[in-house]
Amino acid sequence: MDRICYLLVIVLLHIPGYESFSQCLRGCSCIEDRHGRSLICMEENAFGAIPENIPHDMTKIRIEKSHFTEIRRGAFFRTPALENLWLNFNDITLIDSKALEGLGNLTELRLQGNKLRSMPWTAFEDTPGLRILDLKHNQLDVLPEHALKNLPDLTYLDLSFNRLTVISKEVFQNWPLYQKMQSAEQQEGSSSGPNVVLALHDNAWLCDCRLKGFVEFIRSLSPPIILMNSYLTCSGPDFRAGKFFHEVEPQACAKPVVTTPSANVSLPLGANATLRCLAKARPDPAVWWTYGLKIIRGFHESQERVDEDTIRSVLVIPSLHAADRGVYTCSAVNFIGNSSANIHVDVVSPDGSWSPSLSSLPADDENVYIDIRIAKQMVRGISIEWFAVLDRPDQTWFTIHLGRANAKKKETVYIGPGILSYSVSDLMPATKYEICVTLKNQTPRPGQCVVFVTGSDITEMEQREKLIHIVVIILAMVLAVPVGMYACTADVKFTCPQGLMAFWKKRRGERGSAGLERERQGTFDSLQAASDEALVRKESSEDRKVRRRSDDRSLKSKADHSRITAELY
Repeated sequence: MDRICYLLVIVLLHIPGYESFSQCLRGCSCIEDRHGRSLICMEENAFGAIPENIPHDMTKIRIEKSHFTEIRRGAFFRTPALENLWLNFNDITLIDSKALEGLGNLTELRLQGNKLRSMPWTAFEDTPGLRILDLKHNQLDVLPEHALKNLPDLTYLDLSFNRLTVISKEVFQNWPLYQKMQSAEQQEGSSSGPNVVLALHDNAWLCDCRLKGFVEFIRSLSPPIILMNSYLTCSGPDFRAGKFFHEVEPQACAKPVVTTPSANVSLPLGANATLRCLAKARPDPAVWWTYGLKIIRGFHESQERVDEDTIRSVLVIPSLHAADRGVYTCSAVNFIGNSSANIHVDVVSPDGSWSPSLSSLPADDENVYIDIRIAKQMVRGISIEWFAVLDRPDQTWFTIHLGRANAKKKETVYIGPGILSYSVSDLMPATKYEICVTLKNQTPRPGQCVVFVTGSDITEMEQREKLIHIVVIILAMVLAVPVGMYACTADVKFTCPQGLMAFWKKRRGERGSAGLERERQGTFDSLQAASDEALVRKESSEDRKVRRRSDDRSLKSKADHSRITAELY
C-alpha cells in the first residue's frame, strides 16, 4: 500500500510540468526538435493581435497570415529563449521601439510582406546578436544614417521590393560590421570573415545628385560583402529611368541658377508674348512665374528639358493688353537654394506710342459698381461670378481678396482682363469666410464682398442628432423659466403664429398648461428650421412691424395667463 501511494505522488508531481511543456495555442502546432520547441501558426486570421499566452519555452515562432497590424512593447518578453521570429505576410504597420525587449538571444527576424512604412531601428538595441533581418516587400521609403548602428553581427539584410528612393552612403559607413571589415582590410591587405549578403534591388532609386555617394559605394563593394542582385536600376529622373547604377555618373548637387535671353521685351498691343527662362540646378528645381508678387491666372506655362541639369520654362501671354505691362519673374528652387530672373514687358500702341502703366491708367472705372454673386457653394469651397460695366473691359483687371471674415489681412489673387469668375476649394470646415472682388489694386468697398460659411464634415444623421439634442436642451431650459420671462425671448419667427394663437385662446380655459407647451414646441420647430439655413437673410422693416404687433398681442395674453397662474399659487 505504501508503494502504491509513493507512485501516485510521483505521478501527481510530474503532471503540471508535463502539461506546461505540452501546451500549444489553438489553431497552431507545436514541434520539438534538436533545436528546441517551435510554435507554427499558419491558419488564416488566427489572431487579431500577437497572443499573450505564448508558451515561454519556445525557441522559434512562426505566425503568418493573421493580419494583425502592430507589434506592441514587450510582445515576446515572456519567451527569452526565442532565437527565430517569423512574422511574414501579416498587415504590420507599426512596431514599438521596445517591441523586441527581452529577446537577447534572437538571431533571425523575418517581416516579409507587411505594410511597414518605417522601422524603429533603435529597437535592435535589445537584439545585439541578430544575424538575419528580412524586410522585403514592405513600404519602407527612408533609411536613416544610423539605421545599422545596433546590428554589429548582421550577415543578411534584405531591403528589396520597398520604396527607397534616396539613401546616403553613410548608412553603411556607420555600420560597425563594415567598419570592422575596412579596418581588417587595411591591416592585413585583404578582407576576412563571413560573407555579408545585401539585397537592395527593386526599389524606386532616384539617380540624381542625392544618390551620388550611394552609387559610388555600390560600385566599390567586393567580397565578403555581396549584393544579391548587383544590377540595381534607376527609376528616375526620366532621362535615367531604366539605367543601371554602373551606367550613370551623378554629379554633385548645386543650387538653381536662372537666366533669361532678354531682360526687356517690347511688343505691340494685341500681339502674343512668349517669355522664356532657363533654370540650371541639381536636383531638378521647381520653376514658376509670378507677376507683381501675385499668382498668374489664365496664361499658359510649359516646361521642357534642355539637358540633364537644365529646364526651360515658357510663359505665353495671348493678345497683349495695356494691363499686361510690367515685370514678370521666373523663379526656381530646390533643397539647396533658390534663384530668380526678371523680364520687363512693355506694350506699344498701334501709333507707336507707349501704353501707360497700370498705375497711370485713367481712373474712369474707379467707381464702377461690381455685381458679385455666388454661382456655386460646396462643402469646402465656393464659386463666384461678377459683372461690371467698364469703358475698357479688355484692359481692366481684377483682384480677388479671400480670407476669414474677421481677418484684417486677406490673400490676394490677380485675375486678368476678360475673366469674370473664380473658384476656390480646400477651405477649413465650419468657418466664416469673406471674398471680395475689386478693380485693379483697389481695397474692397461695401457691396464688393460676399460672406459665406463652409459646411462641416459631419453626416446628415449626425447633424439631425445634434439638432434634436439642441432642441431637447432648449426645451428643458424654457420649461424651467417662468412664463412671463419666456415672453422676453428675442425675435423668433413662428411658422404659423395666427393659427397657434387661435388654438391657444381656444384651449386656454380648459388646458392652459398643455396649450402653452404646444406653443413652445412650435417655437422649437422654428428654431430647428432656422438652424438648418446656411445663410440667414435679413427681414424687411414691414415684416418686423407686423410680427411685433402679433408678438405684443401674444405678450398681453401671456401676462393675463401669468396672473391667473400666480393666483393659483
